[in-house]
Amino acid sequence: MSSAQANAEDHRDSPLYTFSAAARHLGIPPRTLRYWIVGRSFSRRSRAAPSKPLIRAPARTGLITFNNLVEAHVLRAFRSEDAGRMGATGTAIENAEQALGTDRLLLREEMNTSGRDMVLDGLGKLYELSGSDRLAIRQMLSASLQRIERDDDGLPTRLYPFAPRGVPDNRTIVLDPETAFGRPTIAGSRIATASVVARLDAGDQLESVAAEHGLAAARVVDAVLYERAR
Repeated sequence: MSSAQANAEDHRDSPLYTFSAAARHLGIPPRTLRYWIVGRSFSRRSRAAPSKPLIRAPARTGLITFNNLVEAHVLRAFRSEDAGRMGATGTAIENAEQALGTDRLLLREEMNTSGRDMVLDGLGKLYELSGSDRLAIRQMLSASLQRIERDDDGLPTRLYPFAPRGVPDNRTIVLDPETAFGRPTIAGSRIATASVVARLDAGDQLESVAAEHGLAAARVVDAVLYERAR
């Protein structure tokens, strides 16, 4: 039995994030995330072909889960404006899932090993990739997967989102579905980044906010930069 099954309070598949909030944490446009989760109908105006969802989110909630957020974080490594390539990526993931006898491969620890190679090889057969494309995807995948903490079953428990462009990437910020309703917090604490921003905006001094929470001032600064840079 997995830890998710054993713990009735596991919130990894609870609807937690709006599309706009999730996209902000991922550093991608909301329309891109919506395309991955909702898919796309045929458009007469753009003549774009229909596409099916790449990620399964809870129906009729308008929200996505922490697990969906992690799936999108991993899928981000394959991101392309070419709908054909993203469609081929979805097919390659499905084929790898069938070969491995698993589902939701983007969440699984196998993506660190055989799953990654199977998806890349499958994508290469379905869609012509240049050598630089393949190298870039592989490196981005490795970087993305290293930012996921897992439980004993190899399933995600925490995600350290990429820092916004221009902000030092100190892995100060973490998303944990069991803390602050999945909102970003300062790693190693239960302090929401939004709360320290609110305190500073209310006139409190950086040093006093940091001291009250037992945090180094630099970590409070990282929280502010995360909130303000996205």
